[in-house]
This record gives sequence, structure tokens and C-alpha cells, in this order.
Amino acid sequence: MWSDFFINVFGDGFFAAIAAIGFSSISNTPRRAYLTCALIAAVGHAIRYVLTSPDLCGLHIIIAGTAASFAVGMFAVLFASRIKCPAEVCFFPALLPMIPGMYAYRTVEALLSCLYHTREDVFGHYFYLFAYNGLTCMFIILGMVVGATVPVFLLKRLSFTATR
Repeated sequence: MWSDFFINVFGDGFFAAIAAIGFSSISNTPRRAYLTCALIAAVGHAIRYVLTSPDLCGLHIIIAGTAASFAVGMFAVLFASRIKCPAEVCFFPALLPMIPGMYAYRTVEALLSCLYHTREDVFGHYFYLFAYNGLTCMFIILGMVVGATVPVFLLKRLSFTATR
């Protein structure tokens, strides 16, 4: 059981690292920061996976995403001076694999279903799905923004000396 869990955590982090390298390459990130972005993305995504796992913590994805984003922000601030780049260069590509794409897709799908159906009970069901998925998506993104930027302000002296 535990070996399967660790394989899943490793796989989750590995694919997040690949995505972070892809996002780094299209956002004009210096090549020296690719490995750091990949490492931070892998750790952050693995933290979120562990926190949302029903076998261990079972936290809601909003809380788990905020905590993982905080970890991403902390690692980005700590590693920024090593690669001589601002922390944002590291945490933007590392956060992009954690964007809640399925919630956003289901929000749009439910909105279109609302507009298509005219019966009140069916419309109410799809409006509920629209509101649930939309609010969940919005709060995940808000938690990611807050979680990633708080370390920049907590470690202000360290984060602003990274490029000097």
C-alpha cells in the first residue's frame, strides 16, 4: 500500500516538474532557473497530493492548495538568491501545474448546461454545479495567490536581496 502511495506522490511531482519546465520555457525564464522551478513545482504538487490524500490528511483542495502554494513561495524565496533571479521567476512556473483546470472546465460546462435547459429543476441542478465549481476554482486560485506571496512579504529582506 505505502509503495503505491509513494509511487503516486513521486509521479505527481515528476509530471508537475515537467509542466513547470514547459511553462518556464515559454515564459522567458533564464535557463539556470529551469531545474529550480522543476524542483519547486514537484515538491509543491507532491505536498498538495499528500494533503488531499484521503488516507493521510484528507484536506479539502482549497486548504491543501494554499498550504502547497505557501511551500512553493518559501522554496522560491530561499532558492532565488542561489540562481540570482527574483522569487517570482521560480514560483510562477511552479504554481501553474496547480491551476484547477477541471473545476474551471466544469464551471463552463455547467453554465452552458444552465443556458440550454429550460426546466426549473434541471436548471437549478446545473446552476448549483456552476456555483460550486466556480467558487471552488476561484478560492483555489485565491489561496494559491495568497499562499505564494505571503513568504515574499515574510522574508522581505531575503527576497529583495536575491538579485543583488
